Amino acid sequence: MRYGFGVDLGGTTVKIAWFDENGNMLQKWEIPTVTENGGELILPDIADSVLKFLLKNNIDRRQVIGIGIGVPGAVNNKGEVNKCINLGWDFVFDIEQALSQLTGLPVKAGNDANVAALGEAWKGGGNGCENMVLATLGTGVGGGIIVNGKLLAGVHGAGGEIGHLVVNTKETERCNCGKYGCVEQYCSATGIVRLAKQRLEAGKAPSALRHVENLTCKDVFDAGKNGDTLALQVLEQVYDYMGQFLANVCCAVDPQVVVLGGGVSKAGQCLLDGAKKYFDRYIFHASSSITFALATLGNDAGAYGAFKLVLDAV
Repeated sequence: MRYGFGVDLGGTTVKIAWFDENGNMLQKWEIPTVTENGGELILPDIADSVLKFLLKNNIDRRQVIGIGIGVPGAVNNKGEVNKCINLGWDFVFDIEQALSQLTGLPVKAGNDANVAALGEAWKGGGNGCENMVLATLGTGVGGGIIVNGKLLAGVHGAGGEIGHLVVNTKETERCNCGKYGCVEQYCSATGIVRLAKQRLEAGKAPSALRHVENLTCKDVFDAGKNGDTLALQVLEQVYDYMGQFLANVCCAVDPQVVVLGGGVSKAGQCLLDGAKKYFDRYIFHASSSITFALATLGNDAGAYGAFKLVLDAV
């Protein structure tokens, strides 16, 4: 039996997991992400944690396939990271080579959202599907596209950046990416709160949301489930945008399943039903049998997908 590591590198913590070659997660742990001084300690800290694990468990390196790592930034097919500002990496470098030199193990890297998609396709909500789209609806909107069992990374490592498809050309507020009218401005947790606040400020219609301090996305969904008219209007707007952008993606790649993950997906069946209603309106007829599912791996998706990266490279 061979083994390997899946690493999900985040801005606050690094999640590290130990897998067997069949994709069974045997152990997992976290270490802090130290972003000071240009993030110079991030890779040495990961290497130190991995090597200490091998030493503590008396594991022969010949049994280790390698390390897969998901990174919050664009990673091209050469293993080069094109800046990760939130990690302090304001430069381009070969992360595969750098981490391999520190550990003496083979390394494969990919964008974190893309890697999470690979994990969900392998062991999660898209299990058994060779063609899948993952939309991660969290603070922002990320995603990943699997075509014929392989991750669609693109030439610049920016494949699957579905959160920055433009769905509203009349938007006057700028997205975090610098453009206007991106999906992320409407379908992320922060985007849903933004739409709710806009609607609250635009009129005086009664709503339970008017009495909520520090309004959250969950508040909007909870109010909608309780029949709050304003909340339901906001959610219909969100579902419309979701249906549009997911149909547009699916017209290009024609997957078997669309998997919804991230914090917003905790809304559950109402999110699936709401988005699918509009999706069915916008999708090309030949792809009308595409199904929707919720992600199932949660915070472990990135680690699973990262390990699958290095497993596929063997």
